[in-house]
Amino acid sequence: MSSGDRASSSPELQAFLTSLRLERGLADNTIAAYRRDLEQLLSFLSERGLLPGAALTEDLRLFLSLEEWSPATRARKTAAIRSFYEFLVLTGRVVRDPGARLASPRGSLRLPRALSVHDVEHMLVLPPATPLGLRDRALLETLYGAGLRASEAVGLRPEEVDLEIGFLRTIGKGGKERVVPLGRKAVEAISAYLGRGRGNLGRPGAIRAPFLFLNHRGHQLSRQAVHLIVKRYAHEAGAGDWVSAHTLRHSFATHLLEGGADLRAVQEMLGHADLSTTQIYTHLSNAYLRHVYNDAHPRARHA
Repeated sequence: MSSGDRASSSPELQAFLTSLRLERGLADNTIAAYRRDLEQLLSFLSERGLLPGAALTEDLRLFLSLEEWSPATRARKTAAIRSFYEFLVLTGRVVRDPGARLASPRGSLRLPRALSVHDVEHMLVLPPATPLGLRDRALLETLYGAGLRASEAVGLRPEEVDLEIGFLRTIGKGGKERVVPLGRKAVEAISAYLGRGRGNLGRPGAIRAPFLFLNHRGHQLSRQAVHLIVKRYAHEAGAGDWVSAHTLRHSFATHLLEGGADLRAVQEMLGHADLSTTQIYTHLSNAYLRHVYNDAHPRARHA
């Protein structure tokens, strides 16, 4: 049996992944990423003749230094290893925790940039008044207007959007439900899509998927398609090829905070369990802070 096969069949790993799913309610994508990270670690330890309980902090640090992983990937792997060993200690599978002394590289994480309000507005007026264009505009307005993740947007159903009062209900990470307001522009875009777009996607008379956003065949839109749609309109708007669906979520939070929104309200709308996660969106530009200071501070005002 190869080291990779032994890692994937590790009883310690299987027990840990089960606890993530049943007790912590983590999203499937997060659990899959943790599985890959820990299988790599266990294979590395196996090649060195080590079981998980025999690993030292130095072994874990060596593993994390082997590849030129991005800061975000390295941070996730560190979090996975620390959580894994915490679980092993709590369940009595190992005596000591070699992951406790691993430094969490939070400071090296690179945040996605926020678009300017002008760039977002330029993107939102680009989709044409065709069935697919109406869908694209409704999708963009929803991503930016409600701060949804791509996975949340593709999982939306028409009955979860209340256009009368301007709210939608979505299921976020860990299966947690939240209700988010929708602005007037998003309500108008979704209404136009439902009235003149969605019914024209797919073959006439065919049964369509029960989701709000459909592809041209009338099936559920994929997350990959969402990212491609966002990138296409960002490119057309001249906003840059770095823009992704998450950039619109980041812009949603940043623009709310720049407009004076309460941090805890933004936390609720984003669906963050911890306020510290929301605080990453408070990195406003120096120019914006200077503008606020000049307008608000009595010793900065011009005579």
